[in-house]
Amino acid sequence: YQSSIFQDNNPMENLEKQLICPICLEMFSKPVVILPCQHNLCRKCANDIFQAANPYWQTSRGTTISGGRFRCPSCRHEVILDRHGVYGLQRNLLVENIIDIYKQEYSSRPLKKGNHPMCKEHEDEKINIYCLTCEVPTCSMCKVFGAHKDCEVAPLQS
Repeated sequence: YQSSIFQDNNPMENLEKQLICPICLEMFSKPVVILPCQHNLCRKCANDIFQAANPYWQTSRGTTISGGRFRCPSCRHEVILDRHGVYGLQRNLLVENIIDIYKQEYSSRPLKKGNHPMCKEHEDEKINIYCLTCEVPTCSMCKVFGAHKDCEVAPLQS
């Protein structure tokens, strides 16, 4: 029995699809954290969704108060954080090592140009998905928490 993740003939493409963060839709960036539900996120993305789910979780000095909760973007399982916040989540060293090996294997490939359109609403976010409902390109944060959270989206074709 073969799972649907192996239906393509290119094993490296299959591997790459497994290394894509459900928030930024790019290959996980280190550190990669594993949630209690066993899904993975870039720590930066975990922090972004935590901040968006807990907008008043900042002190006057801008440091994040400990604790809090957010939902896994893949399965909606509630993630309850301890006093360390997203820094208390376990790193997934296996996924980080697989990414290193993958990048080493593909380091000879030509890199894409760094001229990537950015979201006007979330300045740090790349435009990486297309809202099928509104027929406009947008970013992952707009899909998870913004104007497109109830819309149908697809990955942006490069």
